[in-house]
Amino acid sequence: MYLISKIEDTVRIPPHRFEEPLNEVASEIINESYVGKIDKKMGLMVTVKDIEEIGVGKVIMGDGAAYHEVVFNALFFKPDLHEVVEGEVIEVTEFGAFIRIGPMDGLVHVSQVTDDYINYDGKRGALIGKESKKTLEEGNKVRARIVALSLKGKSSKETKIGLTMRQPNLGRVEWIEAEKEKRAKKGKGKKEKK
Repeated sequence: MYLISKIEDTVRIPPHRFEEPLNEVASEIINESYVGKIDKKMGLMVTVKDIEEIGVGKVIMGDGAAYHEVVFNALFFKPDLHEVVEGEVIEVTEFGAFIRIGPMDGLVHVSQVTDDYINYDGKRGALIGKESKKTLEEGNKVRARIVALSLKGKSSKETKIGLTMRQPNLGRVEWIEAEKEKRAKKGKGKKEKK
């Protein structure tokens, strides 16, 4: 889930940037400092949306830079436990598939892909259902549910997001569509019998 939060902080503007537009410099410096960092309550900071206020700069003796109090709105991505997410398969391994969900990646373990037994085809880079012949490959669009979540650490590389696709209306988009068509035909067949 994405959310916007108002943040108050102090930004250091170096002397060689005093002639540039203050809002642009402050936004750039805040983005460099915060984007990609994780706050346990807010999630992963994606970008500074806008700066609402910039206070008068204060110069500290021996530094030369100006320190400004700023109030800005930031966009965060915070995955929630049990949230249904959509993403793209970015890598397939013998133990599962990594799914890009927004600015973060999650893992669907092979045991959570389908109810079918899964084989890994290393040459093709695909997970294949033994009986159903369903395949999961890089580039596939999927829908999954977050079943495990750890936002420890300071960056998205240190997070762990566990996903499942073993529930109704989850899985590769084509699997979901095929299941809907199957249910629609089954429902239509029952009406014709009456």
